[in-house]
Amino acid sequence: MTISSALNAGVAGLNANATRLASISDNIANSGTYGYKRAAAEFESMVLTGAQSSGRYSAGGVRAQAMRLIDERGALVSTSNALDLAVSGRGMLPVMRSSGLGGGTELLMTTTGAFRIDENGVLKTASGLVLLGWPADAEGAIPSQPRDSVAGLQPVVINSTQQVGDPTTEIRLGVNLPATATTAGANGEALPLSVEYFGNLGTSETLGITFTPTVATTGASNEWRMRITDSAQNGETIGEYVLTFDDGRTHGGALASVTTISGGVYDAGAGTVGLQVAGGPLSVTLGRPGETGPLTQLSNSFAPTAITRNGSPVGSLTGVEVDERGILRATYDTGFTRTLYKVPLVDVPNLNGLTAHDDQAFSMSSTSGAFFLWDAGDGPTGGISGYAREGSTTDVAGELTSLIQTQRAYSSNAKVIQTVDEMLQETTNIKR
Repeated sequence: MTISSALNAGVAGLNANATRLASISDNIANSGTYGYKRAAAEFESMVLTGAQSSGRYSAGGVRAQAMRLIDERGALVSTSNALDLAVSGRGMLPVMRSSGLGGGTELLMTTTGAFRIDENGVLKTASGLVLLGWPADAEGAIPSQPRDSVAGLQPVVINSTQQVGDPTTEIRLGVNLPATATTAGANGEALPLSVEYFGNLGTSETLGITFTPTVATTGASNEWRMRITDSAQNGETIGEYVLTFDDGRTHGGALASVTTISGGVYDAGAGTVGLQVAGGPLSVTLGRPGETGPLTQLSNSFAPTAITRNGSPVGSLTGVEVDERGILRATYDTGFTRTLYKVPLVDVPNLNGLTAHDDQAFSMSSTSGAFFLWDAGDGPTGGISGYAREGSTTDVAGELTSLIQTQRAYSSNAKVIQTVDEMLQETTNIKR
């Protein structure tokens, strides 16, 4: 009977609005939850086959399809912690449960997290989501990694008590030699210079550099003999060179040529000599022929104008930050920074097809499609923002409006059931 279908439709309406009420209550409860993706209940009508025939109509009812709108993005909220991370755009941070440490990597995803270093140096949230990344090599470079597999991903571990040094590998020798020292009648006195560098163990070592002018019998020779010693090798000479400078109108004072007597060969194209100190190779930049600087011969003064080097002594960790490209760098109190990891972003074709878990984490499903690991900012993905959290996507005002509508609809369906019950009672009373 059509009256029975009305009863079934009313019951279906109660069930559908109960589902909608559950999604609304979840959304309101998580309106202050960082990274929460709101749930939505979509109503779909059900039509009985042959429901309309001979002027009669049978109600099919309604059903609710609940889904989580993972592709919606909440507003970014600024924080004071460098390891509060959020994705500004498409893509998700790769994470895993801390309970999985020591076993296989079960890939989970989240759009934001307040990460902290625990007692073991693991970077994770208070709920136990561990950040994953690709580790850098000893030179700070990120090796090539598979993009469709978690094989290269590792939990991000930072040793906050480890002291790190950075050996010196390059020195730029910005020095002016006095042009008058090579002229006839000059005293030919050698000019000493000490340049500090840092060894492999963070120790401070010294290159002893002596510039000895070649005094001309007439005019000026514009020639110097440069001898370099290494304190780490007990003052042994590691390089000796003859420097000749230009005295022409166009390139006056610029380096004209370098002749190698001993030690590493001078590379005119790069303007460098390669020395071998106790800890390994060390490149010293003198300048290319015809180039004004860094080594010059001008006027009558000996002046170390700009001697620079890379490297640093041993330092302690002072901070860790992740830039928008996902590069995680550690900063030490000596000013040295080191790249430790690269955090990629995970993307799938159908974000709304992911399976939702506790703590705003998501995992792959049969409807999400296969994942791909992008460099942050490449392809469809956005960047990674430090000092930020992604807010909830819940609109409380909109949810309260939906709550009122759901309450009215639920009451109306209950009224339908009540009316059908009364009509059926009247039908039962006909035979009396």
